[in-house]
Amino acid sequence: MGSIRGLLTGMLILAGWAGANAAESSGVARLAWLQGAWAAEDGALQMEEVWLAPKGGALLGVHRDVAGGKMVSFEFFRVTAGADGKIAYWASPLGRPPVPFTLKETSEKKAVFENLEHDFPQRILYWLAADGLHARIEGTRGGQASAEEWTWRRLASVSGW
Repeated sequence: MGSIRGLLTGMLILAGWAGANAAESSGVARLAWLQGAWAAEDGALQMEEVWLAPKGGALLGVHRDVAGGKMVSFEFFRVTAGADGKIAYWASPLGRPPVPFTLKETSEKKAVFENLEHDFPQRILYWLAADGLHARIEGTRGGQASAEEWTWRRLASVSGW
C-alpha cells in the first residue's frame, strides 16, 4: 500500500512539474515572433538587436549600439515566467542589475511590459509590423511624459556568427 501511495505521489509531483513547465513555456512561447536578428541605422549610429528562440521557458536578447566604429551602448534582456507564473521582461542596460517589467498586454504580434516603480522607462512595448520590429519605451522624466521609439529591419543572419 505504501509503495502505491509513493508512486501516486511521485506521479502527481511530476504531473504538476510538467504542467507548470508547459504553462511557463507556452506563456513565453507566445512571444516567439520577437526571435531573429534586427538592425537599423540612425545617422552614424548602427543598432542591432538579437532575440533567441524561446527555449527552456525563456527568451534571451541582446542589443548594441555602435558609432564611429565603437560600441557606445549595450543591453541584455530576458523574458521568463516568475515563480508566480507572471511573465516578465528583465532589462539590464550597460551590465547593470536587471530590472523586471511585468507583461501587461499581449496579442498575436504585440507585447507591453510595465514597471510603474521604475524611474524611466515605465513601459516597454514591442510589436511586429510589415516594416519590421518596433520597440518603444515610455514613461515620465522630470514630471514630463517622454518616449523613444525604434524600428528595426530583419537581418538574414547575425554578423560575426
